[in-house]
Amino acid sequence: MTKKHFENMSSSVSRRTLLQGGAGLVGGAMLAGGVPLPAMAVGQAPIGTWPAGSEGKTVFIGASVPRTGTYAVQGEDELKGYQLAVEQINEGSDLVKMISPKTKKGVLGKQLQLGVADSAAKPNEAVQAQQRFISENKAVMITGGTSSAVAVALNKLAQREKVLFVCGISGSNDTTGKDCVRYGIRQNFFGQTAAAAIAPVLIKEFGKDKKVAYMTPDYTYGHTVTKSMQDNTASAGWTTVTNQISPLGAPDFSSYLLNVANSGADVLINVNWGHDAVLSIQQAKQFGVLDKMKLVVPYQVPFLARETGGLMQGVYAATDYWWTLEDKFPLAKMFNAAFEKKFGYKPEWGAENAFISFVHWARMVEEAGTFYPPDVIKVYEKQETIPSLVGDVHYRKEDHQCVRPVIIVKGKQQKDMKGKEDYYDIVEVVPGEGIIQKPDAFGCNLGDYT
Repeated sequence: MTKKHFENMSSSVSRRTLLQGGAGLVGGAMLAGGVPLPAMAVGQAPIGTWPAGSEGKTVFIGASVPRTGTYAVQGEDELKGYQLAVEQINEGSDLVKMISPKTKKGVLGKQLQLGVADSAAKPNEAVQAQQRFISENKAVMITGGTSSAVAVALNKLAQREKVLFVCGISGSNDTTGKDCVRYGIRQNFFGQTAAAAIAPVLIKEFGKDKKVAYMTPDYTYGHTVTKSMQDNTASAGWTTVTNQISPLGAPDFSSYLLNVANSGADVLINVNWGHDAVLSIQQAKQFGVLDKMKLVVPYQVPFLARETGGLMQGVYAATDYWWTLEDKFPLAKMFNAAFEKKFGYKPEWGAENAFISFVHWARMVEEAGTFYPPDVIKVYEKQETIPSLVGDVHYRKEDHQCVRPVIIVKGKQQKDMKGKEDYYDIVEVVPGEGIIQKPDAFGCNLGDYT
């Protein structure tokens, strides 16, 4: 690893230290008194980092998020969700207790420490960082993502090392589909659920038999979201007239947009994400594309409204979370207040997803009564209904995907905004049960516990 990837902070989890640089450790104070005994799964042989990783006063979690590159803004937002979760779990806040009732301070009485590495949305860099967290710091859990290519790579690492991977942002169907693993868990929505939720809204708004131009990033997230949108609009006669596939981090979309402009499409469905979404939407406006056709963003992060300078006004999008859900869900209101107090702005869905995924993991460990990975996984697989920031949810035993709602939003006109962060109206909160694919639809085979 290069020097920029790690930031040094003393840790009782390991005698060795991380390389210094652009990553960090966050964690709380040590427990008073002596070193607590580790929670043990009676009669089980060591596996992964267990029990070594939970023998001290603290436990270590490794996070890899993009802090540079085209997904850096989303990575930082996701990181803030992890940081808030660690702080609130270590304090045993009221919000955490409402989601994980057995949590006091820390998890099983142990304070959490978070090691952070910059993945730059590159699978190799994420895997190298997490491998180091596992070997150097005995991480009891790894997390992060933002890029689905990173998430898929970390799935494989987690299964090989037998250390639980609680996925951060990942929109690809494959993450809990053909690339699923026993040691991987995902809470957030993904391409298929986004498409199934937004397609009926689009068909009702725009009508049947529409010609569609797609802009697709060339990796697992992009291809699976585009395919899901095509599948879910086909019955209404929506047809693809062009699918412009671009590399991640493309600096210029002009050649793709020229093809879109000449395609005769009625609707432009832009699957690009992060800074790629910003650039492609801005350049679509410059090319006159947005004057010819309706823009749809089927899998979006809310910051797009801010970064594109008003170009999301009137645009339909599917998302994981929007802060005005606090009017419907009390836990969302508590989360928003805690996040804004700490960071000074309304949380976006990366932060929400990171926070709730982390607190759900804490709940599962508390319920298991041990950090022993197979026992923690089996608690996820009990499919119990548990609280989240968007209502009650559960994790499926067959693919470890959380069944949760998808939020459909429409960009507000500037004149209707009641504040600088009031970008969207919530059109619909679509329940997860009615839109998620069957567990075996995408070829999931979880593999072994040990």
